[in-house]
Amino acid sequence: MMNQTPTLKKQLRFLTTVAMLLIGVEFINLLSVNSLNHFGLVPRDVSSLPFLFTAPFVHGTPQHLIANLIPLLLFMWLALQWGTRTFWLVTLSVCLIGGLGVWCFGRSAVHIGASGMVYGFFGFLLIAGFRSRKIPYIVISVLVALLYGGLLGGLLPTREFISFEYHIFGFIGGIIAAWAWGK
Repeated sequence: MMNQTPTLKKQLRFLTTVAMLLIGVEFINLLSVNSLNHFGLVPRDVSSLPFLFTAPFVHGTPQHLIANLIPLLLFMWLALQWGTRTFWLVTLSVCLIGGLGVWCFGRSAVHIGASGMVYGFFGFLLIAGFRSRKIPYIVISVLVALLYGGLLGGLLPTREFISFEYHIFGFIGGIIAAWAWGK
């Protein structure tokens, strides 16, 4: 499994591309007075279902993006240690399970932002190391739990304008992905 892991240089190039894409989308959204927010997910609105794949890229404010960007990039990098194939399976699982969960059960609002992906990768990283039974991966799981365990509080509804639904369903998607592909 370790031999399919891309080199650090390729990983950093990929993560830089993701960061630039997210920053670019936020810049356009800022200049267009949040016109990209309509690419968010609206629960039970069939016309917004394709936005399962765009909602994580759109943020309401630069502060919203910054709050998601660092943990997203870190968790993506850690998830890449399981290999490229596993990374993409986890990403797809989190995106689909998180998005469909919000679409089916979320509050009536436009749900945007990468926090569902953050929580999905977080859920994956918490469980996948133990599922793999390999020491380097277990160390990753333990460190993520110790350093970022406070994220579990974000699974509760704390603020009206924060999509805790994306947090919950992204997290569930990550746990399911860890169970399915963490080995």
